[in-house]
Amino acid sequence: MSTMNNKSYTVKIYHGYGHTHNLIVFGHVFSGKPFTRKKYGKNVLFNIYHIIRLFFITPLPAVKVRLLWNNQSFAGTTGTDGFFKFEWQSDKEVAAGWHPVTVELINEKEEICSSGEGKIFVPHLTQFGFISDIDDTVLVSHSSSTFKRLRVLFTRNPRTRKAFQDVVTHYQLLSQAHTERDILNPFFYVSSSEWNLYNDLNEFFKHNDLPKGAFLLNEIKKWHQLFKTGKTKHHGKLIRVARILDAFPKQRFVLLGDNSQSDPEIYATVANKYPERIAAIYIRNINEHNRAAAEDMLASVKNKKIAICLFTDNEEAIKHSKAIGLIV
Repeated sequence: MSTMNNKSYTVKIYHGYGHTHNLIVFGHVFSGKPFTRKKYGKNVLFNIYHIIRLFFITPLPAVKVRLLWNNQSFAGTTGTDGFFKFEWQSDKEVAAGWHPVTVELINEKEEICSSGEGKIFVPHLTQFGFISDIDDTVLVSHSSSTFKRLRVLFTRNPRTRKAFQDVVTHYQLLSQAHTERDILNPFFYVSSSEWNLYNDLNEFFKHNDLPKGAFLLNEIKKWHQLFKTGKTKHHGKLIRVARILDAFPKQRFVLLGDNSQSDPEIYATVANKYPERIAAIYIRNINEHNRAAAEDMLASVKNKKIAICLFTDNEEAIKHSKAIGLIV
């Protein structure tokens, strides 16, 4: 177990999700206080400085953490990258909505060194759930070009980054599909972006009025890995998507992604593993060179009742959603 001799620690908790019998929350423990953005100006040098600071972090591996949930508590340990995950069952029925949760950092003497507060997202039992990629599906990121991807990452902030035209309209309509106005469908955002960018992504979604949801991001990176940001292994993203479906066995899901990386392959695999659980697949054609490969992969979906839309802009996707009765 790591020895804690620094008086300053941070317990960072990310939005969790689940229901009474399967609650999940995760986060990181860091030495010191990670840098947080307080201004959103257009100064390019400040934006560069901000992004670099997000990757100058010191995760604490193999330290004890304790989850506090209502009158329950659970012990755990961080992994090699300071990451922790708690998965548990509540001893009381959990209502739909957002619920507070606390995680404490504990030293060898069982003393509390630091704590963090987060939230658990328990969705209503609606007909549909939505799993969406972020980069080049919602957020213009240029994932297929290293130079363009890094340029937009370094020179823009969460309030000046661009969402694709009409994507907000489409997602808002989907959030209200086949449910009551005050009971929105759940959204889960599964991305290749690292946990380093969690606060920035949250701000981007909030600023653009995109549906609030739980984020499942990629392993945290250090400063020397900065130029590899946005790169992840196919299998890791597939596992994260599968875990969401397993956590909510009574809901059907719509999958949304793009063809800049591996979304067509991942979603086709998911659809063939859960043929009755997937209602539709939407893939943005962000890279024309990958169109044929995406079409071939989507054609491998065995359940032909699953609606599939390979689109260029969200106006097409909205028309498709209306045509299949997903939205009205």
